Amino acid sequence: MHISIISLLPELLRSPLEHSILKRARDKNILSIELIDLRTFGIGAYKQVDDYQYGGAAGMVLMIEPLVNCIESLKSVRSFDEIIYLSPDGELLNQSIANQLSLKDNLLLICGHYKGIDQRVRDHWISREISIGDYVLSGGELAACVLTDAIGRLIPGVLNDETSALTDSFQDQLLAPPVYTRPAEYGGFQVPEILLSGHQAQIENWRMEQSLQRTLERRPDLLKEE
Repeated sequence: MHISIISLLPELLRSPLEHSILKRARDKNILSIELIDLRTFGIGAYKQVDDYQYGGAAGMVLMIEPLVNCIESLKSVRSFDEIIYLSPDGELLNQSIANQLSLKDNLLLICGHYKGIDQRVRDHWISREISIGDYVLSGGELAACVLTDAIGRLIPGVLNDETSALTDSFQDQLLAPPVYTRPAEYGGFQVPEILLSGHQAQIENWRMEQSLQRTLERRPDLLKEE
């Protein structure tokens, strides 16, 4: 998979995308990530990328011309399955969306800034808009990192144990069950005996019961989405 990310501040993206699981994916050549500085497509001697809103409202807007020039330049090199704008008014990111996008070959992510991007870009160049939550960030960079991480860990070969991602919270509309590791007793607190029993079928039944109970207590809305 290849992911291109357009940003005014690509340096904000480098550290999160160059460590841990995503670093492993890139080292294995399973995932490639390209960071594009929008300002290189800026207009004029000062590389202008933003301007005041028409209509007199407060806040600057990323201009259509630099963004479209950048997008078209990238499209001349590869065909993108989705061009995604990270926006607080996009569809709310969930595990199902991450699963869908992990099956794609090429994704282009656009990070907004200030008051966002010219609506004409959204109308004619963007294929999908995604939000990571009902709140506003200073820019789309952190949202792009979240989306990239959620997608990247699902690509076959990225995780050492490929079944791990299948048991994550939300994969089956349930929260994950409690997890424990050694020692089996600490300070008088015990690991549930069933997990030490070696009876795998009973353990799986226990985990399913715990998932259902936890989901019912913490996120009953997930059980209503079927």
